[in-house]
Amino acid sequence: MPIIHVHLWKGFGEEKIKQVIEGITKVFVDMDIPPQAVHIVIHETPKTHWGIDGKPASESRKDIKPPD
Repeated sequence: MPIIHVHLWKGFGEEKIKQVIEGITKVFVDMDIPPQAVHIVIHETPKTHWGIDGKPASESRKDIKPPD
């Protein structure tokens, strides 16, 4: 059974996360893996706790916002 961990910045919203789960599941179903065998874990991390280039993403990636 595949277990997929997805790390996202906090703020994607429940509907977008649902779409991510459905889309990833479909990839495995298309490879003949039953959907009930696919486990997906979403990890939401605040941009203040995600480091890029030695800085929190909240500082280094101010221009990038989660999708609406």
